Amino acid sequence: MPTSLKTYNTFGIDAQAAAFIEISSEDQLKDLLAQDGPKDYFILGGGSNMLLCNDLDKTVLYINNKGIREISRNDKEVILGFQAGENWHQTVMYCVENDLGGIENLALIPGKIGAAPIQNIGAYGVELKDVFVSCSALEISSGKTKEFSLKDCEFGYRDSVFKNALKGEYIITEVCLKLSLKDHKLSTSYGAIAAELERLEEQPSLRSIAQAVINIRSSKLPDPAKIGNSGSFFKNPVISRTAFDSFHAAYPDAPFYEVDATTVKVPAGWLIEQAGFKGKRFGDAGVHDKQALVLVNHGEATGQEILDLAQRIQKEVLAKFNIALQAEVNLIGCL
Repeated sequence: MPTSLKTYNTFGIDAQAAAFIEISSEDQLKDLLAQDGPKDYFILGGGSNMLLCNDLDKTVLYINNKGIREISRNDKEVILGFQAGENWHQTVMYCVENDLGGIENLALIPGKIGAAPIQNIGAYGVELKDVFVSCSALEISSGKTKEFSLKDCEFGYRDSVFKNALKGEYIITEVCLKLSLKDHKLSTSYGAIAAELERLEEQPSLRSIAQAVINIRSSKLPDPAKIGNSGSFFKNPVISRTAFDSFHAAYPDAPFYEVDATTVKVPAGWLIEQAGFKGKRFGDAGVHDKQALVLVNHGEATGQEILDLAQRIQKEVLAKFNIALQAEVNLIGCL
């Protein structure tokens, strides 16, 4: 039965799915795969990191299994398994409230935990791979469960094996994270966390860092419940030191972050703003007025209209800075 996905994607795109099945347990998913055999499913979690350009002529599996289990612990750390349908931000706050360290910098990232390894989500100097132990996934073609280690996942900057060699072949059902119980390694040097802590008159702690990140993100990023968006639409480009030297000579005031001895990261939002797109609106597709990295749906924009705007931004940033922007969101059914 055709189903609208408008409330299942944070851009609020009114695309239709040919069929829609909510998955509430791994056993249900196994039974479905055994019954249907290999099939071209579309796997949907929080719908927060994608742009739907067309209707989906396939069955959507909405991953909504819930649960947390303790796998092991010692006097310094604990390993917990989180079912893929758990909300990511709620997972972060669960850890903060239970004094479990490692993901407090990743507060307020939208979506579900099952999508976190696909994207190797990250923010404010922390990435999922820093606490990742393993994940369990069902192979769609066979229905068999496989466990992927940190090495197996081949994590990169907003990248993993699930976005490349194994794209569309597995459905993640559980993610296992290693979290500190004491002697937490607090990260406050990236972005405006230190300044926000000073404004709050708070010493660094799991709770204060999470709150600082929530405040910073809330001040910059629009609430998808109020205006359709998928957070950061583009990756921050990482360029060679040689390319950066030329760029920096032309734009000495541009912000940047050194990745290593040979590469430098340049904020995509700064590039987009300097290209004149911040706050601009093209019909119902637009660029957020507080954070140029975020594309927004002002109401009834289609996925294609959002994509057209993204491609226009890419073209003009490349022409102005000779830096190519890559989409961070997954482009679904987009030409």
